[in-house]
Amino acid sequence: MFKDRIDAGIQLANKLLPFKDKEVVVLAIPRGGLPIGAIVAKALQAPLDVALSKKIGHPYNREYAIGAVSLENIILKDVSGIHKNYIAEETERIREKLKKRHQQYYQNRQPEELKDKVVIIIDDGIATGNTIRVTAEMVRTQKPKKVIVAIPVAPPSAVKSLEDSPHIDQVICLQTPSDFMAVGQFYDFFNQVSDEEAIQLLEECNVA
Repeated sequence: MFKDRIDAGIQLANKLLPFKDKEVVVLAIPRGGLPIGAIVAKALQAPLDVALSKKIGHPYNREYAIGAVSLENIILKDVSGIHKNYIAEETERIREKLKKRHQQYYQNRQPEELKDKVVIIIDDGIATGNTIRVTAEMVRTQKPKKVIVAIPVAPPSAVKSLEDSPHIDQVICLQTPSDFMAVGQFYDFFNQVSDEEAIQLLEECNVA
């Protein structure tokens, strides 16, 4: 159990200290991953960035990822029997959201270069692992040196699905409870993170 995202971030940062002084980029999943990512980035003296990609959910089960979209790329899998119009419409809808988020988050800066870096993808917890798995696949297209997923809490099945991914080199998870129902279940205080808070955290971590 974690008090809040700050508590989770401190514990996760302690686990990640071996990566200090390496060429690291901390990549947080907006928005809940940003308070944790900010603590980790400061501890590792690394830049903090956001993962601007989103999964495309199956039309009959939105939680199940059939691919992922970024502003530049699209990755598809498990699309047999799914109409191409659905994929086109979802891609356009997701890209509109990502464009708005890009405008919000990159007002005064450029995205971090990931090539040849150790990329640590962080969220406040995961239920299925689908979003992080497709994010890792998208990150891998930028040719990083290593892709690490670091999370405070996840069910054992989700951790195994991440460990089985060919796009992820290492998974660090602090707690793997078998009675997992939702991420917020393992936090005493689990508030929504606003875009304003997220932008402020990014700016504070990346002051030259």
